[in-house]
Parts: sequence; C-alpha cells; structure tokens
Amino acid sequence: MHPGKLILLPNLLEETLPHETILPPSVSTAVHAIEGLIAESEKSARRYLRRFLSHEDMNRKQLKLLNEHTKDTDLPALLAPIVEGKWWGLLTDAGLPCLADPGAQLVWLARQRSIAVEALPGPSSIIMALQLSGLPSQRFAFHGYLPRESPDLEGLIRLLEKRSREEDAAQFFIEAPYRSQKLLDTLLAILQPTTRLTVAASLTTAQERVVSMPVTKFKSLQMVLNKEPVVFGFYTARD
Repeated sequence: MHPGKLILLPNLLEETLPHETILPPSVSTAVHAIEGLIAESEKSARRYLRRFLSHEDMNRKQLKLLNEHTKDTDLPALLAPIVEGKWWGLLTDAGLPCLADPGAQLVWLARQRSIAVEALPGPSSIIMALQLSGLPSQRFAFHGYLPRESPDLEGLIRLLEKRSREEDAAQFFIEAPYRSQKLLDTLLAILQPTTRLTVAASLTTAQERVVSMPVTKFKSLQMVLNKEPVVFGFYTARD
C-alpha cells in the first residue's frame, strides 16, 4: 500500500471559465488519482469533478466537507482515509486552498501527523493582485476580510495605513462582492491623498480590471464595482 497523501487542488477564480487555459495538466492527473475530495460544499465539489471526470468516475469519488461550520474535533475524521493510505484532494471554492480558507487547519493537523501534503500550482487572487498592483512587494501583509461596520472598519483602515508607512509594507484585503463598492468608498474617504491604492477586480476573467494610483487621482476616476470579486491593496510611503 502506498502512503497516503493530501493534495491541495487549485480552483478557478471564476467557475464559468474553461479550466484548460488556467489550470495545469497536473490537476487533471491528480483528480483522476484521488479517491475522495474535501471541499467547502458538495455542490462546488461536484461541479469541479465534472470538469475532469465522466459521470460514472465522478460518482466513485467520496466527498467530505470542510468549511466555517467544521469543528476542530471533526478534522481527524477528514484525515482518516489518508492515514489508511488513500490519496485525497483538498479544494476551496476559488483559488488556492488554505489562503483565507479553512483548509489551513487541516494541513496543520496533517503536518503534525506526518501526512504527506502536496500543493499543485494555480491562480491566487491575492498573489495576482500583488503582482499586478505595482505596489512594493518586498514586504506585504494580507488581512482577509476587514470589519464590516464603522467605527471598527474606519479605525482599522487608519491603523493599517499607519502600519504601512512605519513598516514600509503594502496592505491587502478582500471583501464580499456585494460590499466591494462600499469598502472602496470608505477607503477613498479615509486614506491620505498620497496613499497608493489598488483595486484588482474580476481577476482572470474578460472583465478583469486592475487600477493602481494615488487616492487623490482615484477619487476623480469614480470607479464603479458591480458586485464583483475584488482584492484591495494600498501602500503609504515613509515620510
């Protein structure tokens, strides 16, 4: 029996796109090899498997869920087949597993149990936004989702702007698509005029837009975000 393995499978950032132009061939090979898939939802898992497998082969794959509702005490059961020597995949709804994703908890436990973990390359909105932004990348921080309501949101934006200046580090974060416009408006109202702001919207799609410029110029642009996925970033130079 070969040793078990947890394979981190990349997903598309937009599920309507053809995977052949974005995901490497190694993903298809891995999907055929695994005996089960751990995903955030059964629906997204089946859509993913359908890209690579026939209906008959897809039904042979076992499915387990790992999401925000999964308890820490449930994690060992997810790894049980791998401990027995099986190959299983780990999938997130978009992009790479474990980045702003509950999969990190499972990988940590796998490491503690000396289970082999393999990561396959694929798109990451966080890394792509950093690359495309033109902001300094020697040092940066990703903060996931910021608080939704003021004054917590406004206070944190000011704190991150101060941290960017003091640590010479770009700051990145995301928001739910339906709240992206509100966050952009808040950033433009709070950030200093010279702070460099990046909005990376709908990455990898035909509607992809990446705008990077000082806040003072950004205000005149009057950018409209149509409930689309966005990665935000900003950088404030030291005085």
